[in-house]
Parts: sequence; C-alpha cells; structure tokens
Amino acid sequence: MNNAKILIIEDDTPIADLLSYGLSKEGFLTRIATNGAAGMRELQLFQPDLLLLDWMLPDQSGLDICKKVTAEYNIPIFMITAKSDITDKVLGLEFGADDYITKPFDLREVLARIRTILRRVDQANSGDKVEVNKDVICFQDIEINVQERLVQKNKQTVELTPKEFDLLLILIRNQGKTFTRSELLDIVWGYHFVGDTRTVDTHIQRLRKKLDASEFITTVFGIGYKLKKMGG
Repeated sequence: MNNAKILIIEDDTPIADLLSYGLSKEGFLTRIATNGAAGMRELQLFQPDLLLLDWMLPDQSGLDICKKVTAEYNIPIFMITAKSDITDKVLGLEFGADDYITKPFDLREVLARIRTILRRVDQANSGDKVEVNKDVICFQDIEINVQERLVQKNKQTVELTPKEFDLLLILIRNQGKTFTRSELLDIVWGYHFVGDTRTVDTHIQRLRKKLDASEFITTVFGIGYKLKKMGG
C-alpha cells in the first residue's frame, strides 16, 4: 500500500494541490490532471493504483470518465464531488465508482477511505479473502477465469464491469449461501454503504440479463440473493 500511485483528476487547483500534498505526506505518489482528456492520458502514462475523480470537470462529466475507466482499466475509483443527493451517490456507484465523498471534506477521512480501498484490492490480489484451488471456475455454461477476470458463457465472452465480476465471483464461490444486500455491499464494495441498497439490485439485474441467469441467481424474498447450487 505504501508508494501506491494515485491520479487526481480535479479542476479546482487548491483542492487538487491539497489532496496531492496530503497524500504525498502519507507516502503516496501522485499526479494531477485538471480535465478529463488530460486525465485519460495520465492514466496510460502513470498507470495509477487508484483514481481520485471529481464529478464535474470542464470538458466532460466525471461519470463519463468513470464509465470509460471501468470499461478499460481494472483500478478503483474514488469520486469527490459537490453533489450530496443520495440519487447522485447511487448513480456514481452504479457507474463503477468504489467510493464517494462530498465537498467540503476532511482530508483525514479521504486518506482513511483510500487506505481501505487499497487494502481491499491488496487482499483480493493476494487471495486473502477466499482461496480457490483453480484459476478457472465453471458453473453450468458459465466459465470464470479468475486471474484474467474474464467470463464466458457458452464459450462466448461476456463483458462485465469490475463490480459485476466481483459480485458474480462471490456468489459463485458461495453457492447456496444467502447474502443480504448489506453483506454484498460490504464484501464487494468494501465498506458499509450509508444509504439504500438499490445499487446491489441494479447489479444483480444486469448480471441476470448478461448471463441469462435468472434461474440460478435467485432472490430470497425479504433477505437478499443467492446462487443456487448445481443440481440443487
């Protein structure tokens, strides 16, 4: 986690400088981009471990950046914005953000949340959360390559967002176990979500549609979701 690289895409120079200074003091390596186009270039050049992204940028929406990064990279995204409405918060998470904080913010809270996100990524990469004896998991006509984070159905690649992949993986590794929506938020998003749980419902709906898996990813009414055991 020390010396992790963090790219800050923020057009408010005082805020960007504050974040860069505070993160640098904690041992992080930082770069700043003041608009979306420059930020996307820095993503390729800097190859950060985490993206700190402002919602409103002069040339494009932070949500558009979030969608592009989610589609092209496998790095966590932490959004910082003046928007405080719960609908906007849920929207940011559904577009692929890992966490969200509103302005004005306490730098100590930003640092704490960044460390939590990076710690979760480290644990996932090292396999500390769940040990799997093989790199490829098969369930019905679905095949998951864990190391490459690739999913195929009937030998055809299915494009999943990082959060959709993580959600599918936790369900498939725990076949038959019922998870509450709050549990899935804690496990997949890595922190306790203060608000409603619509983002889990949305991701489950997308997984069912993309994988044609409504028969297997089932709703446990009044509780949450589970993946039915094969033959069960």
